[in-house]
Amino acid sequence: MEKKMTSAKLSDRKGALDLASWMFNVVTSVGIILVNKALMAKYGFSFATTLTGLHFATTTLLTVILRRLGYIQASHLPISDLLKFVLFANFSIVGMNVSLMWNSVGFYQIAKLSMIPVSCFLEVVLDKVRYSRDTKLSIILVLLGVAVCTVTDVSVNAKGFIAALVAVWSTALQQYYVHYLQRNYSLGSFNLLGHTAPAQAVSLLLVGPFLDCWLTGKRVYAYDYTLTSVSFIILSCTIAVGTNLSQFICIGRFTAVSFQVLGHMKTILVLILGFIFFGKEGLNSQVILGMLIAVAGMMWYGNASAKPGGKERRSHSTPSNKSQRHVGSAESTELLDDKV
Repeated sequence: MEKKMTSAKLSDRKGALDLASWMFNVVTSVGIILVNKALMAKYGFSFATTLTGLHFATTTLLTVILRRLGYIQASHLPISDLLKFVLFANFSIVGMNVSLMWNSVGFYQIAKLSMIPVSCFLEVVLDKVRYSRDTKLSIILVLLGVAVCTVTDVSVNAKGFIAALVAVWSTALQQYYVHYLQRNYSLGSFNLLGHTAPAQAVSLLLVGPFLDCWLTGKRVYAYDYTLTSVSFIILSCTIAVGTNLSQFICIGRFTAVSFQVLGHMKTILVLILGFIFFGKEGLNSQVILGMLIAVAGMMWYGNASAKPGGKERRSHSTPSNKSQRHVGSAESTELLDDKV
């Protein structure tokens, strides 16, 4: 009897933490999208890659402070794995920005939707995951709903298709790798950020100004910085710390596929809040229908994946002795995904 009560308490606690993790990610992700939208559309700060570098620089500063205060334990991540992660993550950021520049909004949204089947493919091939029929159908329903919401004009060209291909695969690999590194090296979210954020900050701040100049024809150093625009940049960087951390938390607690599926709730919220705050993006009957379909699919996915056999591994990978010796937080405590 006591065991059952303890199990129920643990289950309730896990459910509460899962919900808090998702809410943390949704709030910070939607917040940063709205702030960045105002910063770029209203104040003309169109240097997306450089801004992302500033986000990771701010995140690095926080991890350094927390490490000095003793809140982040010493941990180890092999340089080869760190370089792979940074490569995937930076290609994801750059690929998404270039894809948005070179493709129509409709094709860009289709590319984003394709991340879910690509993430499923990676889990099936690399982790030997098997999905139930209900889980597969619920994912299809989510994809259908979001497509109805967001996909309008669809046109594609050769260079835009290549950019989208790079963006989709690198993003899927980056999100898969977050879960892989946390699992294999017993790294908590702050520990993983402490390893990856500095490398991403340095690389993006070095490459970002040149890439942004190539994409926009403007130089970040020549931008007319005002008190208001700088305040928005600081606000964006501050929220980004929570977005980066919440992504690692969510992928650590769940998987990249679950993060992608339920993450489309952010797309719906951005559409609603964009209509409320900016007024340009009307909520017509097609968009509302798509939202209802997508929400129904997300609820179905949550129920289907929670059932026994909804999503299971056929074989479990056992960490090596080397990874078992690493010191780090075993609890998963999460990217910047400001690309809706």
